[in-house]
Amino acid sequence: MASLADVWRRREGLRALVWLSPWLAGVAIFFIYPLLSTVYFSFHRYDMYTLEFAGLDNYRYLFQDPRVLTSAKNTLWLVVVLVPATVLFSLALAQLVVRLKAGAGLFRTIFYLPSLVPMAAGTITFVFLMNPSTGPWNQFLALFGIQGPDWFGDPAWSKPSLTLLSLWSCGQLVVIFLAALLDVPRHLYEAAAIDGAGPWRQFRSVTLPTLAPVLMFALVTNVIYALQYFTQAMIASRVASGSTDSPGSSFSPGYPDESLLTLPQWLFQVGFRDYSMGYACVLALLLFATSMIFTLILLRQFRRAEEAS
Repeated sequence: MASLADVWRRREGLRALVWLSPWLAGVAIFFIYPLLSTVYFSFHRYDMYTLEFAGLDNYRYLFQDPRVLTSAKNTLWLVVVLVPATVLFSLALAQLVVRLKAGAGLFRTIFYLPSLVPMAAGTITFVFLMNPSTGPWNQFLALFGIQGPDWFGDPAWSKPSLTLLSLWSCGQLVVIFLAALLDVPRHLYEAAAIDGAGPWRQFRSVTLPTLAPVLMFALVTNVIYALQYFTQAMIASRVASGSTDSPGSSFSPGYPDESLLTLPQWLFQVGFRDYSMGYACVLALLLFATSMIFTLILLRQFRRAEEAS
C-alpha cells in the first residue's frame, strides 16, 4: 500500500504536468510534429499532390546541387561577417550613449527608430538610396571625388551592402546592450580606476565579463537570424534586378550572379517554385542541423570562458 508521502509526490507530479501541458502541447504540435514530418517527406518525392518513396535520392542530390554550395557560402559569409559587425557596432553605439552626458535620450531614440521600419520598406529604400546612377549616397561620395560602386548590382559589394543595412537597423540590439551596460555596478569601475586601469582595461576587465551572458544571447540569436536570412536578400535582389512578378517574367534569386543567394532562399525556390517538397525538406533539415551546430559551439565556448574566468 502506497504511503502518504508517495501519494503526495504523485499528486504534485500530476499537478506539475497539468501546468506544463500547454507548453508540452505547443512543443509537440509546432516543433516535434513538423520536424518528424520534414524527416518523413525528405525520403519522398512530393509535389504537394503526389507522394512517392525516393529513399536517399534527395540526400544524394544534395551533394550534386551546385546552388547548395553557393548558397551555403553566402550564408556562411553572413554568419562570419554580418553577425560580428552587427554585434560590435551595436555594442559601440550603446557604449557611446552610456557615456553621453547630454542628449542620451535623443540619440537612444535616433538609434532605435530604424528598427521600427518594416524590413521590406527598409530594404527597398536602401536599394534606391544606393542606386549607382540616381541614388544620393553615390552623389554624396562624388562630392569628395569618390566614385561609388554599384552597391547591389556588383557581386563584390552586394553582401557588404546588406551588412550596412543590418547596421542601420540594429536598434533593438543597441537597446539590449544599453540596458546591460546600465546594469553594470558603478563601484566596479571606481575600483578599477583606483587601481590605475584606463578605459580600455576597464572595458576588458569589467564591462565584457559582466556583459558575457548578454553577448552570448546576441551572438546566438544573430547567428540563427543570419542562417535564416531571407527577406532582405530576396527583396534587394528583386529590386536591384528590376524583376517583377508580372506574367511571363522570371526571377532567379541571388542577383547579382547568385551573390545574394542564401540557403533559405534556395529552400523557398525549390519548395514553393519548383514544388520539389521532398528535396526542400532535406534543405530544411540541413539548415536546422547547421543552426544547432553553431548554437552548440557558441554555448560550449561560452561555458569554457566562464570556467576559465
